[in-house]
Order: sequence, then structure tokens, then C-alpha cells
Amino acid sequence: MDNRYIGMFDSGVGGITVLKEVIKALPNEKIMYLGDTKSFPYGNKSKENIIELTKRGINFLVNQNVKAVIIACGTATSQALDVVAHLFNVPIIGIIDPTAYYVANNSDLRKVGVVATSGTINSKAWENSILKLNPNLTIINKACPLLAPMAEEGWIDNDVAKLAVKEYMKGLNDVDALILGCTHYPLFYNLFRAELKPSAEIINTGTMVASFLQNTFNSSFFNHSSPSDIKIYLTDTECNFINVAEKLLQKRISRIYKCELPLVFNQNNE
Repeated sequence: MDNRYIGMFDSGVGGITVLKEVIKALPNEKIMYLGDTKSFPYGNKSKENIIELTKRGINFLVNQNVKAVIIACGTATSQALDVVAHLFNVPIIGIIDPTAYYVANNSDLRKVGVVATSGTINSKAWENSILKLNPNLTIINKACPLLAPMAEEGWIDNDVAKLAVKEYMKGLNDVDALILGCTHYPLFYNLFRAELKPSAEIINTGTMVASFLQNTFNSSFFNHSSPSDIKIYLTDTECNFINVAEKLLQKRISRIYKCELPLVFNQNNE
């Protein structure tokens, strides 16, 4: 049994949608969540910048002796995972591969939509990962750059959010499944649902990551007896994080820790 924390990294509050699914599937696990709210949003940054920020975020978590790191951010997964996966001595899991495997092996799907940040869509990471596993699928990508900042503000069900989702969903209404390729987007679940045909599946990457953990690691990886715990670190606490996170988790967050990430990546972890 390993009772160390699982590290989880995102640019803001979106990764809480992944945390929610992981603690639902693995209620005994302890999670250390890092939100790089000082650098949010990641979606409009250069690949080089995202890689450096992701290195620093993971470096912080590894220095806290976590047993694995989940990159609970679509942009960081698509831009940085291939680089950072080889730099640290713990498993690093993104949101794309577990989801791509599920989609590629689902015989009910023919046409799949992907909504994500501009950086993620431009990288073609979702399309490449899915088609590598199943080239017979049709993938339709749509960048939705306004949604993550709106989610951080808690604008998830007002008229502005409804109009934005409706506009972004043009051309995606008839897909068999819609991948919420940014971890902020499950906050808009009901709005996406309203724009899809009834039979369409909405795929939450948090559910896919939780299932991946359960199916990939053996019993010795998991915490079976110690009480679960959630520690949340933010690089900037002057934000709306707590309000949105509490609404998502449906529980009060008693404490947030403010942290500073090192300006230079610590090469000792290579």
C-alpha cells in the first residue's frame, strides 16, 4: 500500500472536474492539487511557455513526494506531456490518452467532436491520438477560447455562457460523442447537452482518467486504509477558485495554501 498523495496539476479550477471523478472512483486516495492561477489562462500561451510552466508545476508536486502526477489540463497535456513525461521519476498521466483509447474502442461511435482551448486544437493532439488508434473515425475539432476564462469567473449557466456554447457548437450538433477536451468544460455540461442529439455521449476526461488509474496500477499503488485528504495549492489566491471549486465538489473547502513555483526548473529531478 502507498499512502502518499497523488499530485494533480492544472492552470486553474478546471482540474477540479478531474479531482471530483478520481475521488469518486478512489475515495481513500489523498490528492494534492496545484492550480497555477497566477499564470492562467494557458490556452493562449506559446508551447514553449506551457512546457516551462508545466515543468515547474510538476517539479513542485514531485518535491512534495507525490506518487504520481495527473496533468488535469488539456492544454498542458497536449503541449507538454511528451516532454515532461521523461523528466521525473514518477508516473505522469495526461487526460488525452485514456480518453482516446476509450473513444477508439467504442464501436458505437463514428463521428466525434472535440471542444478544447485554441492551443490544444492547434496542436491536433486529440485528433492524432484518436486516429492513431482508430483511423476510421471522423474527428471534428472546435476551439472554444472564451469558455475557460468564463468558468474561472463562475459564468457557467448565464445567458452569456449559453450564447457562447451555442455558437461554438455550430457544426457539432450531430456528433455521436463530444469530448470535453478542456477540464473546465464539464462545468458547461448542461449547455453542451442542450446542443446535442439525445443519443450523443458527452465524454468527461475526468471519468476516463479515474478509470485509467483503476485499470493500470496494481493494489500496492493505492491507499487502502489511511483517511483520504485533499490539499489545494494555488499560485494566486486572489481569484474565484474557491467559489467554483466548492460548487463542483459540493463541499466546503476549509483551507487553500498559497505557493510559489521555482523560476527555474530543477534539473535534479531528471
